[in-house]
Amino acid sequence: MPEEGAADVGQPDADARRVVVDLLRRAQEARVGQDRVVLLVDGRSGSGKTTLARHLVDAWPVDRLGPVQLVHLDDVYPGWHGLEAASRVVESTILAAADPGWTTWDWEHGVPGERRTLDPAVSVVVEGAGALTRASSALATLRVWLDLDDETRRARALGRDGATYEPWWDVWAEQEERHLAAESPRELADVVVQVEVGAVVDRDGTGRVTG
Repeated sequence: MPEEGAADVGQPDADARRVVVDLLRRAQEARVGQDRVVLLVDGRSGSGKTTLARHLVDAWPVDRLGPVQLVHLDDVYPGWHGLEAASRVVESTILAAADPGWTTWDWEHGVPGERRTLDPAVSVVVEGAGALTRASSALATLRVWLDLDDETRRARALGRDGATYEPWWDVWAEQEERHLAAESPRELADVVVQVEVGAVVDRDGTGRVTG
């Protein structure tokens, strides 16, 4: 899968800025007593995970949270059938306490690529379908799920990568469905971003909406 955010994502609009500010505030509050922030962003294809993650990193308050690393699971999936495999890598390798990192995937040639390493002492944002599982959730500071209707998601994804992605849309969607059934990532999330209205909804039972 070509990287979802390969193009310049530009500046966030007003709704997106509110979401970014809210999530960074939550990350700072949740980090108390922890050495770093581990922020997981999950959602179905076309929901805006890469764009949100890049806006978060661009606005990251280094003075309060220190530096940050960004991992796109599009770089990790081992091919079009690789959602589950990459999902396991998040917990077992990317967030590993010792020698964290991952092996990239060469989409052009269909083979494993380079080994990338991470600093285990530095905060990290991991975004992609499959990022949020019961195992990875236990290692996270803040867990985010993005909600967007199917029609808009498909239009976004195919408008971006149509020639490459369209033949694989159903294959990928089936893997997302299995991920949803097996891991219930939306229920694991601390907050749900309702993309169409630029709102953040708590998952802690308060029902508070920021928008």
